[in-house]
Amino acid sequence: MTGVVSIFDSAQQDPAQAPAQDEIRRFVGDVESVASNISRVVVASGDRVRLALIGLFGQGHVLLEDLPGVGKTLLGKSIARSIDCEFKRIQFTPDLLPSDITGTTVYDMQSSQFRFVPGPIFANVVLADELNRAGPRTQSALLEAMAEFQVSVEGDVRKLPQPFLVIATQNMLESHGTFPLPDSQKDRFLVSMGMGMPSADQEAEILLRSQHGMPEATAVMTGERVTEMQALVRRIEVSLPVRQYIVNLCRTSRSHPDVSHGVSPRGGAALQRAAQCQAAFSGRNFATPDDVAAVAPSVMAHRLMMKPGFEEAAAVAVAETIESTKVPA
Repeated sequence: MTGVVSIFDSAQQDPAQAPAQDEIRRFVGDVESVASNISRVVVASGDRVRLALIGLFGQGHVLLEDLPGVGKTLLGKSIARSIDCEFKRIQFTPDLLPSDITGTTVYDMQSSQFRFVPGPIFANVVLADELNRAGPRTQSALLEAMAEFQVSVEGDVRKLPQPFLVIATQNMLESHGTFPLPDSQKDRFLVSMGMGMPSADQEAEILLRSQHGMPEATAVMTGERVTEMQALVRRIEVSLPVRQYIVNLCRTSRSHPDVSHGVSPRGGAALQRAAQCQAAFSGRNFATPDDVAAVAPSVMAHRLMMKPGFEEAAAVAVAETIESTKVPA
């Protein structure tokens, strides 16, 4: 989809709203610093790291659908360490309770008062490992946290720390003892991706880095800077033709012959936010259709409800949707 950027130039932007070029340059430099810091620890393609950072700076969440042992936990830890924030890992099992995630109120014998003991959800970066191994009631404990950045415990609403990012994993190959994620849960993830198996050279690099113990990332920015960058992403201009392109993509996905239910309006808003992030990563204060198309596979595929027999064809349906949807003039 090359050749469309010129018709969506910065002349369409409101200079009072869109970020200034010096803000964008600083943003790009900070993103590159974090990505480089993560890549010194995690052996993965630059595209995978970039998508994870879209989840972070787009103020969304990341769903990893892949085999065990390919670096999902290390990626989450490295992101948290790079932004100098707290990391917690939750291993989801069939006997896990909602209170094991959100926390609970206990009676303190010394003070003769009840006090709240926060659960592991009260961290900046939370790895929800094998999310689909827990029951639906426990899975739902994440819904409010991911959507509203808060949890309700025994009638009290408690805000989560900012920034807040959930990186959830699920094993797609083994279905025994798992509970499929409901569509409302999957819709809360900004992007979905797989880490992918490393190449032979990458696998050798993993062995080299780990022979004296697993490496750790160092802090290159603060959590406060992350929240500033998230606010900048929200200021990236999205012109009317680009918004219409997003609407057309979502509507086309709903009429695909292999799709039972396509991308919802909330999914369209997520696609817009990811495109804003992609534009900022590319050094622009305005989004283009190319930005939308670049992130659409990772934003749309997990939101599609496929018809029976086509459950594994979501990526193909998204590719065909992008191919058949014209860019508004």
